[in-house]
Amino acid sequence: MRTVEETVQARLILSPHRSVRLRVVMSYLAEDPLAVRMSFPAEFSLDDTAEGRGAEDIVWIFARQLLTCGIEVPSGVGDVHVRPALGRRTMIELRAPEGTALLQFDTADLRRFLWRSRLVVPEGEEYQHLDADRALAELLG
Repeated sequence: MRTVEETVQARLILSPHRSVRLRVVMSYLAEDPLAVRMSFPAEFSLDDTAEGRGAEDIVWIFARQLLTCGIEVPSGVGDVHVRPALGRRTMIELRAPEGTALLQFDTADLRRFLWRSRLVVPEGEEYQHLDADRALAELLG
């Protein structure tokens, strides 16, 4: 198996007293061994134009190592921050020009996803799975 995909439930925090549940599809591809992907339903987009785009999910891509570290200690610089929370929860903050989204996950779901990703590409072996020629071709378009 070269791909791991798992659907988990999360809570989008709207205010200190309001949240909404949403489905998040997490994926890991051996062809992109340093990254994880989180896909969110389009109706939860912070972008006002998302409604006009159709039903495309919003996909965030960030380092697998950030997720691994963030479930233990606050981690992240820039657009994605991950930190442990009370009650076996993990918070993920996504920052975009349109605004900030704060999501709460069950840490067990994230750990299970990470464990499954390590079965595909063990930690420390990511660079053995990189295709530099393909990455360069994608970068240069």
